[in-house]
Amino acid sequence: MTPQKSIAIREIAPSRRNSPLLLLSLLLTLCGGVCAAQTPSPSPASQGNQGLPESPAPQQASAQGFWARLAGAYREDWHPTQPAGPAPLRRGLPSPLDSPPFPNADWSYGGSPTIGEADTNTYPLMTAWNGAKSRTKVYGWVEPTVNGSTSSHSNSPEANDLFSNRLEMDQIVLYVERLPDSVQREHVDFGFHLTALYGTDYRFTTDKGYLSFQLLKDKHQYGFDPSLEYVDVYFPHVAQGMNLRVGRYISIPGIEAQLAPNNYMYSHSLLYSVDPFTDTGALATIQMNSHWVLQTGISASHDVAPWTPDAKPSATVCASYTTASVNDNFYLCANGINNGKYAYNNVQQYDATWYHKFSKTWHTATEVYSMSQRDVPSVFGPIKPELNTFAAACHAGLTTCFAPEYAAVNYINKELGPHNFISFRSDYLDDKKGQRTGVNSKYTENTLMLAHWIGSTIQIRPEIRFDRAWDRKAYDNGRRQSQFTAATDLIFHF
Repeated sequence: MTPQKSIAIREIAPSRRNSPLLLLSLLLTLCGGVCAAQTPSPSPASQGNQGLPESPAPQQASAQGFWARLAGAYREDWHPTQPAGPAPLRRGLPSPLDSPPFPNADWSYGGSPTIGEADTNTYPLMTAWNGAKSRTKVYGWVEPTVNGSTSSHSNSPEANDLFSNRLEMDQIVLYVERLPDSVQREHVDFGFHLTALYGTDYRFTTDKGYLSFQLLKDKHQYGFDPSLEYVDVYFPHVAQGMNLRVGRYISIPGIEAQLAPNNYMYSHSLLYSVDPFTDTGALATIQMNSHWVLQTGISASHDVAPWTPDAKPSATVCASYTTASVNDNFYLCANGINNGKYAYNNVQQYDATWYHKFSKTWHTATEVYSMSQRDVPSVFGPIKPELNTFAAACHAGLTTCFAPEYAAVNYINKELGPHNFISFRSDYLDDKKGQRTGVNSKYTENTLMLAHWIGSTIQIRPEIRFDRAWDRKAYDNGRRQSQFTAATDLIFHF
């Protein structure tokens, strides 16, 4: 799953009574001097960058109070009075998409900022705080959601709107971030990222060893997860730039990601629901030229901290190729590869993603993968699976067996204008032994949605969805073979 880049977004305590404003105030205080003091100065343009337009000048903080400036930032976002600035600094191929309305402007790859792209994003909170003058930024969003379902107990294996017929707070997210300057080619630069996530979606980022008792032991509906903590170091003289990321980051292949604004739709595909979520390790991303990006790294295996007994040294190797027309991108990954022996989420994943742009307003995104583990405990055997995982429906007489999964998803997306797009998703999952969903069956789902933006700070994404398990009853805790849901989220960025 890949952290995408949005025009206004990048890739909280375990109680409903905790105030997100209290957490925000605390992090603002902690960040304080760093965020206010780091004023960016333009890097001297290298020979290859001469002639590129300059980034727009940061906004100046007025003499008004903080809350008045914050209200003014939203007012300007929703009803702009200033003309758009010049195109931001960039090396390499142009962006293929408009963002908004799409969640990302580029054919994205995981585990790194887009090398050669400037960080020109501004956010209402930073505009009100210091006129958006610092490279270190604090921002985030809240995401309330609601769904109606033909299931009455659980929408599982559907992700995000897991709880049937509920109004929920899926995500309250706060980022503290500094992106390395990868446009310049003169000096090594650095960045970092910290994430605080609270809500029902913590279960889709939980990593064993990082406060995981909330889900694995206590089964909390709401929880807190420090989803991402990493340092980026940019080396300009390796090929056309290399980013080295060290820490905890999102598992890198795929179209979808855990953080709500980085996805086409509110709900997730079945393919996403059962694949790895986050890794802890080191990942090098190398821009070989305008067309090729290569990645290689090592992690502690999927969804486990290095200090847990389930940790295993695991290799990741990926390659991304974009055509000269920027109409096609191919992204291939071997993700978390080791001996494949059963451990907490130790799936061996081979993933391929293809993006294709038909025209200025039409594009499609397709992903397929194969995953597996060996020596998975049998539902008929004496070995208990790890907490919050499923045993495999092995043949009678076996205590363990090989458990594979195969999946494919396709999105067809149509831009309706600068604030709207529609998307249709079709999805297939074959959970051969039921080790990922708890029921060995073939699954399909089809979803139609509309995304609407208000400025670049509010997203509304209503959808209708139909799921079916083809071999046996798998929905509503085994009561239904099919499921219909209507749902929406609202993402409010700050």
